[in-house]
Amino acid sequence: MRYFFVLIATLFLANISNAQININLGSQPVWGPTGYDYVEYYYLPDIETYYYVPEHKYYYYNNGLWIHSKNLPSRYSNYDYYNSYKVVINEREPWKNHKTYKNKYYSYRGRHDQPLIRDSRDSKYYVIEKHPEHNNWVKEQGNKNSNHNNKGNKNQDKHDNGKDKK
Repeated sequence: MRYFFVLIATLFLANISNAQININLGSQPVWGPTGYDYVEYYYLPDIETYYYVPEHKYYYYNNGLWIHSKNLPSRYSNYDYYNSYKVVINEREPWKNHKTYKNKYYSYRGRHDQPLIRDSRDSKYYVIEKHPEHNNWVKEQGNKNSNHNNKGNKNQDKHDNGKDKK
């Protein structure tokens, strides 16, 4: 009986984690890499900065402290999000392990071969507001909902049988 309970609990937790994964996809920026349904942080090795996806904040080292801000400092004004490598890190406060990440991903500096969400034709990314196909996707979703509602109205009219008509 105990094993059965553990199995049920495991399946329940797996379903919860899958629900969390789907929530995060729409928060990712179009300059992010494809292939990740859930992202907490991007490590940007070219500028040794972390981008926190849920709150759209940057964490960078400045004068001996880790600073967080909605914008990068002016020294990174020429940073090209679309032409730089991003490493997905799903860990709380990754800057606390910065030496590890810096050493591990140093070789990714200057790489430009990462597929981007902006360029993806996978429809799961169309939910992202700034994706080039987002507006078409929204229209399509509206048409699907409209067609679905119209079918319901036709059935309702069929069963009306003239009641409540004066």
